[in-house]
Amino acid sequence: MEMNSAMVRIGTPAPAFTLPRADGSGDVSLGNYSSAPALLVAFLCVHCPYVKNMEVEFGEFAREYETKGLVVLGISCNDVEAYPDDAPEQMVAQARRAGFTFPYLYDESQQVALAFMATCTPDLFLYDKDRKLAYRGQFDESRPSNGLEPTGHDLRLAADLVLIGKRVPAPHAPSVGCGLKWKQGNEPLAHRAHH
Repeated sequence: MEMNSAMVRIGTPAPAFTLPRADGSGDVSLGNYSSAPALLVAFLCVHCPYVKNMEVEFGEFAREYETKGLVVLGISCNDVEAYPDDAPEQMVAQARRAGFTFPYLYDESQQVALAFMATCTPDLFLYDKDRKLAYRGQFDESRPSNGLEPTGHDLRLAADLVLIGKRVPAPHAPSVGCGLKWKQGNEPLAHRAHH
């Protein structure tokens, strides 16, 4: 089901977390990167056509912007019992295929996704040097159905500003993608009631 990003309030602090890498090579914590000038947390998955549409360009964006100081962390939280295509070993294959060099983390309990109020894949959260939310929204205007080439235009503009300590002017167009695949009982209905 197509869903929009929840558009969490700008200025919201990044939730602390520690998650294992999909390839089993150890855990990554948000706190590991406290000195970075900007941090992007990207909720991704393997099977979603919206992610597939932009994954190669996103890998290129991440490699390019890491040289400018941006830290990129990818997280997949989908229920892999219901969606085995999103299992960690498939995430590793996707990272290879799409050229992801950033840590790709597996949120099995889905608690990190709930803390971020992530709703869809891709869902992109860009934080400033103080780890306050500076941008949440689309990578660009491309969608699997509209034939536009993915460029990362919106996220690039936002990252350029955040890296020099500037605000990202509103409005931010929400990210659009497949709804996250929640485990029974994890669906954030309570979150939705508050918006």
